[in-house]
Amino acid sequence: MIRLIDVKKSFYSGAAKKTVADELNLVFPARGAVALIGRNGCGKSSLLKLIAGTLRPDHGEIDVRGSVSWPIGFAGSFHGDLTGRQNTRFVARIYGVDTDALEDFVREVSELGDQYFLPFRTYSSGMKARLAFAVSMGIDFDTYLIDEVTSVGDAGFREKSEALLNARLERRAAIVVSHNLPLLERLCDAAVILENGRAEWFDNVSTAIATHRARMKAA
Repeated sequence: MIRLIDVKKSFYSGAAKKTVADELNLVFPARGAVALIGRNGCGKSSLLKLIAGTLRPDHGEIDVRGSVSWPIGFAGSFHGDLTGRQNTRFVARIYGVDTDALEDFVREVSELGDQYFLPFRTYSSGMKARLAFAVSMGIDFDTYLIDEVTSVGDAGFREKSEALLNARLERRAAIVVSHNLPLLERLCDAAVILENGRAEWFDNVSTAIATHRARMKAA
């Protein structure tokens, strides 16, 4: 379970202030997937980073019970000068999992081929997302933070990654950001719309998507 208590976060560009979290109070359950929905720039990725601990709130508390992945799809998770293999083995040691087992899993899932042995900085954005997804899925986190990664790759890879994530969610939780709204309907059990630093919870994902679409048309 993850609980946000009066969380505030703003960014500044010169004199301009953008608030992405304005006294947010949310509870993400310990099982199932919750979709984060909102227009571009509303703070979805920033909220994932706050939960992961890579961003600090300006005010409030984030109470995390259990282990949480880094935001999958976030390129900052890996060292640019290390190869895909070296990054994988380093992460395995950090999280205390079997290095050989994780490496075998990552090579199969990521489908990077010989690129797996090249420096991470040489990867395309899609290759980086594949590696991040595979490494994360190879570690048994209690909550997975997913940021657009299931939209990467060809149809076969997208289908495989969605099936793998569904299998994990049979006994784990996820918070999912994606512009692929049909994917969110298939994958998630509930949804949150983020708008102007505020959050609105929906028990029905289809209702959340319809509400979001209506607001986008009215804007």
